[in-house]
Amino acid sequence: MELFPPMPLGEWRDTKETLHRFTQVVGKIRLAASVRRNHWWNVPFHLTGRGITTRPMGQVDGNPIFTIDFDFVDHRLVVATADGRTESFPLPGRSVASFHRRTLEALDSLGVRVEIRNPRPYRLADSDRPFAEDFEHATYDPVWANRHWQVLGQVGLVLEEFAARFSGKVSPVHLFWHSFDLAHTRFHERAVEQPARVDPVTREAYSRELISFGFWFGDATLGEPAFYSYATPEPAHLAEDPLTPASARWIVLNDSHLAVLPYDAARTEADPRATVLAFYESAYQAGALRAGWDVGRLACPGGITDPLLPSRPL
Repeated sequence: MELFPPMPLGEWRDTKETLHRFTQVVGKIRLAASVRRNHWWNVPFHLTGRGITTRPMGQVDGNPIFTIDFDFVDHRLVVATADGRTESFPLPGRSVASFHRRTLEALDSLGVRVEIRNPRPYRLADSDRPFAEDFEHATYDPVWANRHWQVLGQVGLVLEEFAARFSGKVSPVHLFWHSFDLAHTRFHERAVEQPARVDPVTREAYSRELISFGFWFGDATLGEPAFYSYATPEPAHLAEDPLTPASARWIVLNDSHLAVLPYDAARTEADPRATVLAFYESAYQAGALRAGWDVGRLACPGGITDPLLPSRPL
């Protein structure tokens, strides 16, 4: 497959909306059955060679150790326990209500008991409708589902390469199911004082100064796939700094600025990978320098912190 193949939102919007809700069902199971980590790092999914995974969970809550994987090659949901037992079912032709029911049945058959505290979509247009009552979202095109996973894998490797350049605290490259975006975040040690009215999810996610980088497939706000970056708290005059390449731009979103590089602009460049890396680097330099980070001390050329290692063969 070519690097960054076409991914027009209009061509697979219905599949994306269904798949997004599928991942939220499983994501809320992950939230309930995993040990809490700083900045909610226990919650996202990780990429696999066939799709995405929750990673192992259970044990501390009395459940057997288990995983839930989306297989976008054979297009099945696979629930597996550490003792080798599995349950699976096909993804195509299934509504969110059906998916929700079958997922819980698969867990029950393996002796896993998990309570989803709020079995509704999170921050989606139908957040007041229970998963069990959503018969509207029932489109699953295997071709687009597979391609979306392929793109995630390609972008994930670019983000891994970018992540290697920073020696400070960083998040994994992971997929957040609430916004359906692949993200990587660099942190500063400075704590962020937030107003008491800020919701618990936001308070934990942004408890430290950070600059985040990622990719998402588009939504009602931005109707095209794009690479992005933002800094929180946003330093003054951030959007005055130039971005690379020329097709990148700052946009206003939720009263702050978001650096955006349209996916289609990146994929048509002579070297798409280098273009995306340059975009992330320009956004990082803008945010870090404006916020007063010690960019030189935090640099990690070639993914190595020891200055003697590059000259010593392993």
